Amino acid sequence: MNGYTVAWIAWLAAFGALELAALLDKRPEDTLSEHVWRWFAVTDPNAKLAPVRRAALLMFLAWLSAHLISGGKV
Repeated sequence: MNGYTVAWIAWLAAFGALELAALLDKRPEDTLSEHVWRWFAVTDPNAKLAPVRRAALLMFLAWLSAHLISGGKV
């Protein structure tokens, strides 16, 4: 296992701990999903540049999915 593998595992563990704490906290806007929804104006259609922000999220997620499924060819 190289240093990057250890770092990615540590990053995933830190993310898991943070997300679990946010889920157990039950306050609004504390999970990653809730932050993404706010950042990309998913829950506020009147937000500044809402269509552009949502389109950016959609394009990023489409690219990420294709990238991971294709083994990095995209």
